[in-house]
Amino acid sequence: MKLQLKVNGEPLAVDADGDMPLLWVLRDYLGYTGTKFGCGMGLCGACTVHVDGKATRSCVTPVGTVLDADITTIEGLSKDGTHPVQAAWIAEQVPQCGYCQSGMIMAACALLKENPTPTRQDIHDGISNLCRCGTYPRVERAILRVAAATNGGQS
Repeated sequence: MKLQLKVNGEPLAVDADGDMPLLWVLRDYLGYTGTKFGCGMGLCGACTVHVDGKATRSCVTPVGTVLDADITTIEGLSKDGTHPVQAAWIAEQVPQCGYCQSGMIMAACALLKENPTPTRQDIHDGISNLCRCGTYPRVERAILRVAAATNGGQS
C-alpha cells in the first residue's frame, strides 16, 4: 500500500502496510536510522520521535495512524546538530554508550516545548525514557541548561 508521509518537513511516499510500526518505516524504508529500536513495547523511549510536536514512541505507533501528521526524527532537529538541546547534550557530556540518546533528546525537546521552564520534578515526571548507563543527572542538567539559556538565565 502506498502511504504518504511528511517526515522532517519533506513529503514522502512509502510502499508499506499501514499496521507497520512507524519506527520500521522510518529506519528501513526511509533510512532515518537515528531513531533506535529499544524494547519494542513503547517502554524505554529509544524510538521517540515527534508526531505533530508530541513525543511519540514510534515502535508502537502504526504508520497508518500518522499519515496526516508532521513527523520529526532526530535528523530533523537540525541539519548540523546545533539544535540547542543537542548543544546542551554535548556541553553536559550526556551520552555514554549513546544508544538511547536520540530518543532522550526528542523527549527533552518535546518537554521544553510544552514547558520552557521545567523544574527538576517536571523533568523527572516528563521524561520517562530509560538509559541503561544511568545518565539521568546529566540529562537533567542539559535540560535545565537549555531552559536557562532560553529564558535569560532564569529556569
